[in-house]
Amino acid sequence: MEIISKAEDITNLPQTLPPLLRRIYANRGIKDAQSIEKKLTQLLPFHALSNINQAAELIFKHMQAQNRILIIGDFDADGATSTALAMQALQDFGAKQVDFLVPNRFEYGYGLTPEIVEEAHKSKQPHLIITVDNGIANLSGVERAKQYGIDVLITDHHLPAAELPKADVIVNPNQPGDQFNSKNLAGVGVIFYVMLAVRQHLRTLNWFEQQKLAEPNMADYLDLVALGTIADVVPLDHNNRILVHQGLGRMRHAKIRPGIRALAQVAQKRLEKLTSRDLGFALGPRLNAAGRLEDMTIGIQCLLAKDETTALQLAQKLQALNVERREIEAKMQNDVTKIMENLHLNQTHIPASLCFYEKTWHQGVIGILASRIKERYHRPVIAFAQADTDTLKGSGRSIRGLHLRDVLDLVSKQAPNLIIKFGGHAMAAGLTIRRENFQTFAKAFNQVIQQHVDKDVLQQRIFTDGELTPEEISLPLAKLIANLEPWGQGFPEPQFIGEFAIIEQRLLAGKHMRFSLKMTGANKIIPAVLFNADLN
Repeated sequence: MEIISKAEDITNLPQTLPPLLRRIYANRGIKDAQSIEKKLTQLLPFHALSNINQAAELIFKHMQAQNRILIIGDFDADGATSTALAMQALQDFGAKQVDFLVPNRFEYGYGLTPEIVEEAHKSKQPHLIITVDNGIANLSGVERAKQYGIDVLITDHHLPAAELPKADVIVNPNQPGDQFNSKNLAGVGVIFYVMLAVRQHLRTLNWFEQQKLAEPNMADYLDLVALGTIADVVPLDHNNRILVHQGLGRMRHAKIRPGIRALAQVAQKRLEKLTSRDLGFALGPRLNAAGRLEDMTIGIQCLLAKDETTALQLAQKLQALNVERREIEAKMQNDVTKIMENLHLNQTHIPASLCFYEKTWHQGVIGILASRIKERYHRPVIAFAQADTDTLKGSGRSIRGLHLRDVLDLVSKQAPNLIIKFGGHAMAAGLTIRRENFQTFAKAFNQVIQQHVDKDVLQQRIFTDGELTPEEISLPLAKLIANLEPWGQGFPEPQFIGEFAIIEQRLLAGKHMRFSLKMTGANKIIPAVLFNADLN
């Protein structure tokens, strides 16, 4: 492990900021005052997204005809918040027949598959399908929908393949030729922009006056946007920081829907002190638990709940599922520890990649398991679970500098029959293989990484914002740093390095350590707490 302290040039940032804040900003690539602004007026305009006006026109056509509109989402937190936002916004706009369907990951798999289209046609009979957080890779699903005469609007943020599905309209900042300057929108961010365009289209037609409807304030949906964006771990570029900052601000002032309020309550988080870390590590996992273990319908219903009582009942179900998920995950992590011990692997002796499979593992938890192992060993990890008698489904997580989807593509090209299907991004990917090919795949995967990845990538590095002076270790400056929120992917929370003498220490609540520290070369005594200390 290597610790690197950064102290970038700060000359282009406002001199009115304290030097430490300028350093923190500069270390994250912020070089000018405009990039610090988090007002809604600084958001990129919706019309910069390709096809967004056509999307608004298509939605309005079906609204005006009072046709059945079906939202098809994904089974994670981004998909749930996207689905809830699309449902709520369309209802607020006056759409008469709006419903949603979210695939059960164990029955249908991911996205707009032909199977989910068949189910939609059979049970919902939609005239228009709107995908949220999925669809860009579902060529056959779109084709099946068109065979039934169903219009399809795809809203997605995932990277497209060489061929795009033949949908009526596609809105995706990552599709070829799109000029939108933020390629990092989450799925919920994309559908938020689409609904901005729909509202503008309705406004120009005097729709709200004609329908005797109050024109919705789009800021009312930002709690959903903030939660989905943080939970999906997309990079927090300037545009995403504005969306999350504004959403968090509304949550802290209790301008929040009952479902998110209930999620905060069961997570024992105070609204007025809610942070991006709370969204990512407390609310998001509780919402995700539904899609991991059962059906994300419960999570979407919680987000759409109109009253506090219903929302809390649904949030408590999500809480119970999250407790169950933790128990399952803990057992799976114990299994991994035993596998590592049996292979005589430890922190100093680890191959270039790690692949694991146990027949008892839960398919809905392997993604988070892979993430935990990756964090512990700093290696690309793929965890597999049994999909059926013949096949395994794998979920992978990568490290900085290693594009996981590209590695899988290389494996597939070198051994064409080894992977049945795969997809994903730089940091996360999924795949299906035959069960008897697990060891062959693990070997091929490791070989490709050894051949194409620089060894420096496998060296874990911790980047810090340098040392603090005794004067900088103060409550007022800590509060100033807290105001730089939100933190997240691509805009990490500050961390500092320093040497301290331990003057006193004692145990708190059997698991935390309280210290009195003295900085090297200074007389200042600093109180400190290490939460969840490893006492072994």
